[in-house]
Amino acid sequence: MRQFDLSPLYRSTIGFDRLFSLLDQAGAPESAAVSYPPYNIERTGENAYRLTVAVAGFGENELSIESRQNALTIKGEKEARKEGETREMLYQGIAARAFERRFQLADHVLVTGARLENGLLHVDLVREIPEAQRPRTVPIGHGAPRPVEAAKAEAPKAA
Repeated sequence: MRQFDLSPLYRSTIGFDRLFSLLDQAGAPESAAVSYPPYNIERTGENAYRLTVAVAGFGENELSIESRQNALTIKGEKEARKEGETREMLYQGIAARAFERRFQLADHVLVTGARLENGLLHVDLVREIPEAQRPRTVPIGHGAPRPVEAAKAEAPKAA
Protein backbone atom coordinates (compact mmCIF):
# COMPACT_ATOMS: atom_id res chain seq x y z
CA MET A 1 0.00 0.00 0.00
CA ARG A 2 1.24 3.50 -0.75
CA GLN A 3 2.14 5.88 2.01
CA PHE A 4 1.17 9.51 1.56
CA ASP A 5 3.06 12.38 3.11
CA LEU A 6 0.48 14.63 4.77
CA SER A 7 3.00 17.04 6.30
CA PRO A 8 2.39 19.80 3.70
CA LEU A 9 -1.29 19.73 4.65
CA TYR A 10 -0.47 20.00 8.35
CA ARG A 11 1.47 23.19 7.63
CA SER A 12 -1.30 24.92 5.70
CA THR A 13 -4.53 23.85 7.41
CA ILE A 14 -6.09 24.46 10.79
CA GLY A 15 -8.59 22.22 12.52
CA PHE A 16 -8.22 19.17 10.28
CA ASP A 17 -6.02 17.18 12.69
CA ARG A 18 -8.71 14.55 13.29
CA LEU A 19 -9.16 13.96 9.54
CA PHE A 20 -5.43 13.53 8.99
CA SER A 21 -5.18 11.12 11.93
CA LEU A 22 -7.96 9.02 10.42
CA LEU A 23 -6.15 8.96 7.07
CA ASP A 24 -2.92 7.87 8.79
CA GLN A 25 -4.76 5.08 10.65
CA ALA A 26 -6.51 3.90 7.48
CA GLY A 27 -3.16 3.36 5.78
CA ALA A 28 -1.74 1.27 8.62
CA PRO A 29 -2.02 -2.52 8.30
CA GLU A 30 -4.60 -4.10 10.60
CA SER A 31 -3.14 -6.62 13.01
CA ALA A 32 -4.91 -9.77 14.23
CA ALA A 33 -5.40 -8.27 17.71
CA VAL A 34 -7.29 -5.33 16.23
CA SER A 35 -9.60 -7.58 14.19
CA TYR A 36 -11.14 -9.23 17.28
CA PRO A 37 -14.08 -9.31 17.70
CA PRO A 38 -15.50 -9.27 14.17
CA TYR A 39 -18.17 -6.70 13.36
CA ASN A 40 -20.55 -5.41 10.66
CA ILE A 41 -21.64 -1.86 9.91
CA GLU A 42 -24.89 -1.48 8.02
CA ARG A 43 -27.09 1.39 6.91
CA THR A 44 -30.66 0.88 8.11
CA GLY A 45 -32.11 4.18 6.89
CA GLU A 46 -31.17 7.49 5.33
CA ASN A 47 -29.60 8.70 8.59
CA ALA A 48 -29.60 5.46 10.61
CA TYR A 49 -26.88 2.85 11.07
CA ARG A 50 -26.40 -0.40 12.99
CA LEU A 51 -23.11 -1.72 14.29
CA THR A 52 -23.19 -5.47 15.01
CA VAL A 53 -20.34 -6.99 17.02
CA ALA A 54 -19.91 -10.77 17.49
CA VAL A 55 -19.50 -11.22 21.24
CA ALA A 56 -20.17 -14.95 21.69
CA GLY A 57 -19.70 -16.04 25.27
CA PHE A 58 -20.08 -12.56 26.80
CA GLY A 59 -23.06 -11.61 28.95
CA GLU A 60 -24.61 -8.15 29.32
CA ASN A 61 -22.79 -7.61 32.61
CA GLU A 62 -19.43 -8.30 30.90
CA LEU A 63 -19.88 -5.70 28.14
CA SER A 64 -19.74 -1.92 28.29
CA ILE A 65 -20.50 0.71 25.65
CA GLU A 66 -19.25 4.28 25.96
CA SER A 67 -19.95 7.13 23.57
CA ARG A 68 -17.77 10.18 24.12
CA GLN A 69 -17.43 13.08 21.70
CA ASN A 70 -16.88 11.48 18.28
CA ALA A 71 -15.79 8.04 19.51
CA LEU A 72 -17.66 4.87 20.40
CA THR A 73 -15.86 2.34 22.60
CA ILE A 74 -17.09 -1.20 23.19
CA LYS A 75 -15.32 -3.22 25.88
CA GLY A 76 -15.72 -6.83 26.86
CA GLU A 77 -14.15 -8.38 29.93
CA LYS A 78 -14.85 -11.87 31.20
CA GLU A 79 -15.57 -12.20 34.90
CA ALA A 80 -12.99 -14.05 36.94
CA ARG A 81 -13.76 -17.65 37.84
CA LYS A 82 -15.32 -18.19 41.21
CA GLU A 83 -13.22 -19.72 43.98
CA GLY A 84 -13.45 -23.46 44.11
CA GLU A 85 -14.64 -23.73 40.49
CA THR A 86 -12.44 -26.12 38.57
CA ARG A 87 -12.70 -26.85 34.88
CA GLU A 88 -10.60 -28.95 32.62
CA MET A 89 -10.78 -27.48 29.14
CA LEU A 90 -10.00 -30.13 26.51
CA TYR A 91 -10.30 -27.70 23.59
CA GLN A 92 -11.11 -23.98 23.63
CA GLY A 93 -12.20 -22.69 20.24
CA ILE A 94 -14.39 -19.87 21.55
CA ALA A 95 -12.26 -16.85 22.32
CA ALA A 96 -12.99 -15.51 25.77
CA ARG A 97 -10.32 -12.86 25.88
CA ALA A 98 -10.97 -9.29 26.87
CA PHE A 99 -11.26 -6.75 24.09
CA GLU A 100 -11.67 -3.04 23.47
CA ARG A 101 -12.95 -1.89 20.10
CA ARG A 102 -13.05 1.80 19.12
CA PHE A 103 -15.02 3.39 16.30
CA GLN A 104 -14.76 6.98 15.09
CA LEU A 105 -18.16 8.64 14.68
CA ALA A 106 -18.96 11.47 12.31
CA ASP A 107 -20.25 14.76 13.68
CA HIS A 108 -23.84 14.60 14.95
CA VAL A 109 -23.95 10.76 15.08
CA LEU A 110 -25.58 9.60 18.31
CA VAL A 111 -26.02 6.15 19.86
CA THR A 112 -29.75 5.49 20.27
CA GLY A 113 -29.69 2.01 21.80
CA ALA A 114 -28.01 -1.35 22.14
CA ARG A 115 -29.16 -4.92 22.63
CA LEU A 116 -27.52 -8.32 23.01
CA GLU A 117 -29.17 -11.06 20.96
CA ASN A 118 -27.87 -14.57 20.12
CA GLY A 119 -24.22 -13.66 20.79
CA LEU A 120 -24.43 -10.46 18.71
CA LEU A 121 -24.31 -6.98 20.18
CA HIS A 122 -26.39 -4.57 18.07
CA VAL A 123 -25.69 -0.85 18.54
CA ASP A 124 -28.08 1.52 16.78
CA LEU A 125 -26.85 4.94 15.70
CA VAL A 126 -28.54 7.90 14.08
CA ARG A 127 -27.22 11.07 12.48
CA GLU A 128 -29.18 14.09 13.75
CA ILE A 129 -28.11 17.31 12.07
CA PRO A 130 -29.15 20.38 14.09
CA GLU A 131 -31.80 22.59 12.50
CA ALA A 132 -29.37 25.52 12.24
CA GLN A 133 -27.00 23.44 10.08
CA ARG A 134 -29.58 21.90 7.75
CA PRO A 135 -29.79 23.26 4.22
CA ARG A 136 -32.55 25.77 3.63
CA THR A 137 -34.02 27.28 0.52
CA VAL A 138 -33.74 30.99 -0.08
CA PRO A 139 -36.65 32.59 -1.92
CA ILE A 140 -35.85 34.71 -4.94
CA GLY A 141 -37.52 38.11 -4.76
CA HIS A 142 -38.78 40.45 -7.48
CA GLY A 143 -38.05 44.13 -7.97
CA ALA A 144 -35.57 46.38 -6.18
CA PRO A 145 -33.25 45.02 -3.49
CA ARG A 146 -34.60 45.33 0.05
CA PRO A 147 -32.76 47.27 2.75
CA VAL A 148 -30.80 45.16 5.23
CA GLU A 149 -33.01 46.27 8.18
CA ALA A 150 -36.18 45.01 6.47
CA ALA A 151 -34.56 41.63 5.74
CA LYS A 152 -33.48 41.26 9.38
CA ALA A 153 -36.96 42.08 10.64
CA GLU A 154 -38.52 39.39 8.43
CA ALA A 155 -35.90 36.72 9.21
CA PRO A 156 -37.58 35.43 12.42
CA LYS A 157 -40.88 35.02 10.52
CA ALA A 158 -39.27 32.65 8.00
CA ALA A 159 -37.90 30.36 10.72
